[in-house]
Amino acid sequence: MKISIASGKGGTGKTTLATNLAYLISQTCPVVLTDLDVEEPNSKFFIKGNKISEKKVFKMIPEWDKDKCILCGNCQKVCQFNAVIKLWEEVLIFDKLCHSCYACSELCPKNALPMKSYDVGKITQFEYHDIHFVEGKLNVGEEQAVPLIAQTIDYVHKKFPHDMLLIFDSPPGTSCPVIEATKDADYIILVTEPTPFGLHDLTLAVEVMRELKKDFGIVINRYGIGNDDVITYCKNERIPLLGTIPNMKAAAEAYAKGELLSTAIPEIKTALNKIIQNLKVCEVL
Repeated sequence: MKISIASGKGGTGKTTLATNLAYLISQTCPVVLTDLDVEEPNSKFFIKGNKISEKKVFKMIPEWDKDKCILCGNCQKVCQFNAVIKLWEEVLIFDKLCHSCYACSELCPKNALPMKSYDVGKITQFEYHDIHFVEGKLNVGEEQAVPLIAQTIDYVHKKFPHDMLLIFDSPPGTSCPVIEATKDADYIILVTEPTPFGLHDLTLAVEVMRELKKDFGIVINRYGIGNDDVITYCKNERIPLLGTIPNMKAAAEAYAKGELLSTAIPEIKTALNKIIQNLKVCEVL
């Protein structure tokens, strides 16, 4: 079972839910927690495990061979991402824009654009009690998260048995990184806040999940602020409300210290256990 935890915007509590669910569920069965928010992974602030392995991640980009090039301009025509530009008697490669589709390289009539590996980030594996924790982290300055997310998921699939529970802490928003992190998941948990901003971004995330034809439910974090419009929305849209996590000053203090809320605050542990029970009722777990 693969569960992705996502949200329409950042700061709603994805990592809080992902790390604490992984910790509580790991007490009864093995869990693989994977941080796919590769531009700003922060699950490790709460899952302080021992490092098991680390590997660099590369993507392939073209390299211009001016001695072979006949300046036909075909590479510029086939590139859909404006990563290859023919300028007078020179071909410029913008590696940050390249999607590694190989089109320019394979369609070059003179093989003047061979693909070369390019370091974009790393994948690190940790162990914390009964949690296997995998983190994908993009190098500073890199702009494309999708290749690293895809390779991190591939790493997890190859490293762990298929019958293990996988929990993915997904990137925020509704763009390509979120789609890459959720498209193969069996179930999506959307985290939101009970505020107008939270509801607005939640509706966008719901549209994406419906477009992807995914089963999903909603968790409201910081319940007690704002209003009940998210609850009304869930009822009207017939979306399962898996549970609520109460807004507490003690939670913010524990979060700031890097503590798991399920170990620091009994009320929140109870709320998280209710979410786990509702996931079982929905036959997700």
